[in-house]
Amino acid sequence: MTSNEAAVYREIQRNTDMARKAIDTLADKVSDDALSMQISRQSLKYSELHNEASRELLKAKAETYRSSALSEALMRTGIHYNTMLNTSTGHIAEMLIKNSTNGILEMEKVLKHNENAGPRPVSLAKQLIEFEEKNVERWKQYL
Repeated sequence: MTSNEAAVYREIQRNTDMARKAIDTLADKVSDDALSMQISRQSLKYSELHNEASRELLKAKAETYRSSALSEALMRTGIHYNTMLNTSTGHIAEMLIKNSTNGILEMEKVLKHNENAGPRPVSLAKQLIEFEEKNVERWKQYL
């Protein structure tokens, strides 16, 4: 496995890990049943993508992504702060849209900086990007 491929897989791990943790943090604040069901389904898809990237890295005996406690704490604190006074469905949907959009941007940057990554990691990264784009469209109905 090349360093470019490993970098793409690690970004997929990071991206999906942060998305799952954000969803876990937001889940208790969601009062709309349809939105709650939607984020549960999306969390499962993030897990599938994360696991696929992890399998590829482990198969190649490459270093996997490890989140830092600080970045996780900052993310959770930000979510709690942003929902302290407003837990409306529209506000939560807006937060999810922003997170998904940021995930798309980060994934696009990694792909651009690792142009020599092989077809497998690029395909998985594009799956994640397409999934995030669909998520943004789904969230818009809750605004």
